[in-house]
Amino acid sequence: MFWRTKNRAFDLSASPLVMGIVNVTVDSFSDGGKCIDPANAVAHALRLEAEGADIIDIGGESTRPGAEPVSAQLEMERILPVIRELAKHARCAISVDASKPEVARAALDAGAEIVNDVGGLRDPAMADLIATTGAGVVIMHMRGDPLTMQNAPQYEDVTAEIREFFRQSFARAITCGMKAEQIAFDPGIGFGKTAAHNLTLIKQTPALRVEDRPLLLGASRKAFLAKLTGADDIPARLAPTLAVTALARAFGVNIFRVHDVIENVRALKITEAILNAS
Repeated sequence: MFWRTKNRAFDLSASPLVMGIVNVTVDSFSDGGKCIDPANAVAHALRLEAEGADIIDIGGESTRPGAEPVSAQLEMERILPVIRELAKHARCAISVDASKPEVARAALDAGAEIVNDVGGLRDPAMADLIATTGAGVVIMHMRGDPLTMQNAPQYEDVTAEIREFFRQSFARAITCGMKAEQIAFDPGIGFGKTAAHNLTLIKQTPALRVEDRPLLLGASRKAFLAKLTGADDIPARLAPTLAVTALARAFGVNIFRVHDVIENVRALKITEAILNAS
């Protein structure tokens, strides 16, 4: 299984990838404001790379439940200085967490090679951009938008519905000119899902796979972990996150989007050792 980005190809048949999160925002749910200064954001990204991140995902617009959208101009003002500077120093891949095509294009021009699209390619211009640039793309499922997505989300069969979304998105992407190897999918844990939906999706990971494409999981520090464990403060969500990471890897997840890189890297090393034991 290969995942091709604008500049490289990841072989996912051997081991999973870790995507470190850098939120250049003031209102992200767990670390808003910590990296709003570009120098702090770059320094944090380089720390995550040193800890073992294969990809750094940089976002300038919070997508936490209830978040208000920001303008494309503000988003670019936040992320482009970080991406340009990071591209000079980092060896790992740079991803942009964006759903606006103009933001994604500017980020790719600045040095990013992956677009992490929480909009799930709903904007045709985003699909055209990915096809023409050869960037890697993460197509995420979200019910509604960040402002409304947690208003009593309902599904008849959450796994079947999201797998069908992946299937339709894949067909649309290929029709737009993308290569299959550019595409990865994300079920969007916490994006228009209840805690029960999240648990079902993680448990049924194998049923989500479409066209043998990689699956990304972003469960790090999410609110459903606090709901299930009572770990309301952010540091207390680390242990639940690691439990999800280990189990989800056993279920077949290929890419893990996390805040705490070194801890997740170590958890995955143990998981891989167990899975590969004779």
